[in-house]
Amino acid sequence: MISLTDSQKIGMGLTGFGVFFLFFGMMLFFDKALLAIGNILFVAGLSFVIGLERTFRFFFQRHKIKATSFFLGGVFVVLVGWPIIGVVLEIYGFFLLFRGFFPVAVGFIRRVPVLGSLLNLPGISNLVDKVGESNNMV
Repeated sequence: MISLTDSQKIGMGLTGFGVFFLFFGMMLFFDKALLAIGNILFVAGLSFVIGLERTFRFFFQRHKIKATSFFLGGVFVVLVGWPIIGVVLEIYGFFLLFRGFFPVAVGFIRRVPVLGSLLNLPGISNLVDKVGESNNMV
């Protein structure tokens, strides 16, 4: 079992609540307040989990500046009051930021018994193979 510090446990809770509020805000037809709370909790939770310095290093790398600007710009647009446009910008920035983790995640999910067989279905396997390529979403 991985041992977590108290600040990492707080960060996991904040990140979980952030994802919940983001999902719930989208389910309630892009509610501005819920999306704004979800964005703030998600970014705060991420910084608690990996630390402030590593968070800044992750977001502000030279090759990730476009992705960071889309993601944080989407957060800003949601906070200003245009939730649909902001969420679209955030999703695009999220995929650009975390595209290096997708092949690892797809490889892990393919080893899970039930999910692996679902990912090998004819229509889904082509889509998963495209998502699993790290250099595809430029």
